[in-house]
Amino acid sequence: MFRVTKSSVMATLRYDVPASLVVFLVAVPLSLGIAMASGAPFAAGLIAAVVGGIVAGALGGSAVQVSGPAAGLSLVVADLVQTYGWRATCMITLLAGAVQLVLGVFRAARAALAVSPAVIHGMLAGVGVVIALAQLHVVLGGSPQYSAMANLVELPGQLAELHGHKIAVGLLMITVLAVWSRLPKPVKAVPAPLAALVIASLSAWAFGWDVTRIDLSGTFTEWSFPVLPQGDWHVIVAAVLLLALLAGVESLLCSVAVDSMHKGPRGDLDQELTGQGVANMVAGALGGLPLAGVIVRSTTNVKAGARSRMSTILHGVWVLLFALGFGWAIQLIPMEALAALLVFIGVQMVNLGHVRKVHGHGEVPVYMVTMAGVVVLGLAEGVLFGLALAALLALRRLTWVTVRTRQEAGGRHHATISGSLTFLGVPRLTQELRAIPAGASVDLDLNIDFMDNAAFEAIHSWRLDHERSGGTVDIDELHDEWYTLAASGARMYPAKTPARPPDRSWLPWSHRGRRKPHRMLPLHPADCQLTVGAREYHRRTAPLVRPILSELAGKQQQPTHLFITCADSRIMPSLITSSGPGDLFTVRNIGNLVPRRGAEPNDDSVSAAIEYATQVLGVHTITVCGHSGCGAMAGLLSGGVKAGSLPGMRRWLRHGNHSLARFIETEGDRLDGGALDVLCRVNVQQQLENLRTYRKVDEQVRAGRLKLVGLYFDIGSARVHILPPAPSSLTVKS
Repeated sequence: MFRVTKSSVMATLRYDVPASLVVFLVAVPLSLGIAMASGAPFAAGLIAAVVGGIVAGALGGSAVQVSGPAAGLSLVVADLVQTYGWRATCMITLLAGAVQLVLGVFRAARAALAVSPAVIHGMLAGVGVVIALAQLHVVLGGSPQYSAMANLVELPGQLAELHGHKIAVGLLMITVLAVWSRLPKPVKAVPAPLAALVIASLSAWAFGWDVTRIDLSGTFTEWSFPVLPQGDWHVIVAAVLLLALLAGVESLLCSVAVDSMHKGPRGDLDQELTGQGVANMVAGALGGLPLAGVIVRSTTNVKAGARSRMSTILHGVWVLLFALGFGWAIQLIPMEALAALLVFIGVQMVNLGHVRKVHGHGEVPVYMVTMAGVVVLGLAEGVLFGLALAALLALRRLTWVTVRTRQEAGGRHHATISGSLTFLGVPRLTQELRAIPAGASVDLDLNIDFMDNAAFEAIHSWRLDHERSGGTVDIDELHDEWYTLAASGARMYPAKTPARPPDRSWLPWSHRGRRKPHRMLPLHPADCQLTVGAREYHRRTAPLVRPILSELAGKQQQPTHLFITCADSRIMPSLITSSGPGDLFTVRNIGNLVPRRGAEPNDDSVSAAIEYATQVLGVHTITVCGHSGCGAMAGLLSGGVKAGSLPGMRRWLRHGNHSLARFIETEGDRLDGGALDVLCRVNVQQQLENLRTYRKVDEQVRAGRLKLVGLYFDIGSARVHILPPAPSSLTVKS
């Protein structure tokens, strides 16, 4: 299973062995405490830690995750022990492991990630409250009650009957745990739970306090195989499934969380679930607690520098050696100290960081309902209530509809409906549409990914009523043709269509969808199509590009390309190069010409752009892009006849004479219908030669820091061609 090499051995000795020792020191007190909270033998916690380390570590899918007894399962185990007894609980653990194994073999692990994290965090918080309330009674010298609410009710009476020595141990334990993280770094190298237990145990022994000691006598020698639980088999099956699913989900979510903490190989969730199943079967057979991936120990493992699963396996070995060789040391630990550790752990399980995370997604109600359900009703009931509420909130979000209406210049009304249109949104939809004045001209944009029959009927009925009253309704579907298909009687598919951004922004104004002619006319004497387009940009495109433009605005531009192309209105550099804001430093002129250095008539505009791009912006590439049917090249072929009444054009086209000369020299026999496009291509090659007349450009090209590229855009076929450089022998000298 493991390939042993010299480098892997050295890595294990350097990283994994020290990390395994740290995790071992954390695992021992936590395992004992969780066994105590579960109502199980103390040795059951150590057995689960050993099996979780060796078996789950070797067979699991995560390299650094540490498995063992989990506090989140303690309520289930305590209820099972009370109902069926310990040996039957071990059989339920074994069967739950078999269920996990089957789920892993059939690759069902990913389904566990569908559970809302708010439910998981709420469940753990509720378990933490229950553990803290129960173990607080032990710290105070009493016994925990049968439920969290009973523990809460009995707490005032327990406080009235204080037991001095036992409370002293508990308070000392909690004090050490609270202040340990504030001590110097060398001291904090010792795990806080271990340090607190050592200090509390030594203090109790030194001062002769009257405390309750842990009893491990006969624990490891009096083993017997688990027995089948007796009772209603429906309830037993439900218990097996509940334990399997809770332990599996906690392990898989822990694996996903641990993957974000290290740079090693990612976890295989199906393999992890399979490994957890085998480990739980072994733990149940040996008399151990159910186990799962545990975030506290896994985080400790990562922070301690673990690189491979050897750290997890070795930590299990250290726990085994400690239990067999130093079991006497465990019997020095006061049970009140373990109870105080559990109180501290229980309080920490109510993690405010988790509350902040779920608050950002509007899932605090799910968290609170799950936690309250676990505390008041029980673990299974709380989880079911949380899952039900999470499903209702998800349904509400999926069916949420947004309706925005406003009055534009000229008295027209514009309405935008976004979201998934179902019967749940019909009341609000109808209310907003009915608020539009009768007889008004309405532009209705539907940006939806689903529409059921109730929503269609609501919109269609409103449209017919509005048009009967003298108004007009122009419906434009920005996402998909749900309304159009429904109105035509076509079959409507139930699946939601995948979301995509509006795809009409690159179309000419005259081709924008199915708009009526009035949408193409100015809406106000001060308006033109550009201002109408600007408003459409603000409404649809600006929200999409604002995040990236906001980021770019905070720093200087850093384009990688200088792009020189023609001023022809059919050329869109960003469209034909799939580039975005900040990518291209663009120069446009008639004929995509680059005047040679010192040429007449003088043109500082293009030369200034070249200087700025190469010497300030540090572009990597200069691209000259020509196109088919270029009017400037047609003017060159006509000998200036076509530019006769345009004196500025005649002067500018002198910069194209070298292109014309190259064309005559190489393609002089091509003075036919295809001559224009040939000249357009030759012109691009000549402009690349003209760029080399600029000293800085030539130096950077020779040094390999700058590349010159020629492109040719065939408008009719919408294809971009890369032009090879012109043969040097054909370079036309100035």
